[in-house]
Amino acid sequence: MNARFVQIHTLTHYPASLLNRDDAGFAKRMPFGGAVRTRISSQCLKRHWRVYEGEHSLRTIDAPDSIRSRVAFERFVVEPLVKEGIAESVARVATQKIVAKVFGSEAKKEKAERKAGRRKPDQGPSSAPPAPEPVSTPQVTVLGRPELDYLFRLALEAINAAGSAPEKVEAEIDERFRNEKELKKNIQALKPGSLEAGLGAALFGRMVTGDILSRTDAAIHVAHAMTVHGQMTESDYFTAIDDLVREEGEQASGHINASELTSGLFYGYVVVDVNGLVNNLGGDRALAGNVVHRLVHIVSTVSPGAKRGSTAPYAYSHLVLVESGGSQPRTLQNAFIEPVRATGDLVQNAYSALRRQLAELDAMYGKAEQRAHAGLFTAEIADGKENAMFEGKRSLPELATWSKEQVLA
Repeated sequence: MNARFVQIHTLTHYPASLLNRDDAGFAKRMPFGGAVRTRISSQCLKRHWRVYEGEHSLRTIDAPDSIRSRVAFERFVVEPLVKEGIAESVARVATQKIVAKVFGSEAKKEKAERKAGRRKPDQGPSSAPPAPEPVSTPQVTVLGRPELDYLFRLALEAINAAGSAPEKVEAEIDERFRNEKELKKNIQALKPGSLEAGLGAALFGRMVTGDILSRTDAAIHVAHAMTVHGQMTESDYFTAIDDLVREEGEQASGHINASELTSGLFYGYVVVDVNGLVNNLGGDRALAGNVVHRLVHIVSTVSPGAKRGSTAPYAYSHLVLVESGGSQPRTLQNAFIEPVRATGDLVQNAYSALRRQLAELDAMYGKAEQRAHAGLFTAEIADGKENAMFEGKRSLPELATWSKEQVLA
């Protein structure tokens, strides 16, 4: 029987680092269980997982990309139109019209506000013509390459049918967008497997404000990672020496500053809605299995981190625990409501807290999940009746394969 949910729990320890900063440059944090914890936002984690390009990366999957940008239409519609020999002014009129159609009133409102607030260029004889503003959307959008390619072809066909008069081009696009149901059907038929929005949207979802493009709900749910103990932080005072002005006995600091560094053992939690993932991937269960296989690798080995050059914030997880089943998922973060003692062996203390939480959950609700794990120093807690919560010790590649099999079974 196929798993309905695959849950991935990780414990990862980072030494002196600044993994995720807030707007003031400090490490992100969150009060939890009466103690302030260092935090890594889910957005930060997903960003690093999406753009990772090493072994087992999501980008190695043979599927169309999602483009995440405000200027996707400029790059993938305007510029290709100009390369086709269309006048740039006409290309921009057509593309802006399509943006307004796709994203509705928000795009029109931004265009009007930009036009009203634009400064008039100097009309003197020596003034250069103002550079055209790129066609952009009100916020970062997630669009699939097949969608952008289709909208480029639609713009090109409209321009070829209407000629170079901007008002005729706009009228032609109005006509082509009149039948929204047919347009949606055309977009959804772009790629076998319904991946018109791209792999990123199929995994992590997208929101759209217009009616032409369909909303895609995230099939992979990512929690904010938090330390299992109270925050451990230190102000790092540093100087940058000016090598050219430094002389014997002379102070040559070219820059003095301080930044916050933290260390900690982070609990991470990811849920894969298997049915949602298969549906977003057009029913391709084999592709869903490949996604889960890669996901187990990257959530445990790909590190986020600001100040990489000065802290090298790279770490692999101490523990990767995967659960497969049909019951509603539940986090194990609550194992750490009481902050784990940092005295003694912090990792083993965290293992003990997890085991107690799992034992109590199983006793109260019944054990509904299959479990397997890969971990450091877990041999003694994977064996024996009392510590059977961490059953099925495997290497990480074996765990990734086991997790894939839960999707395919």
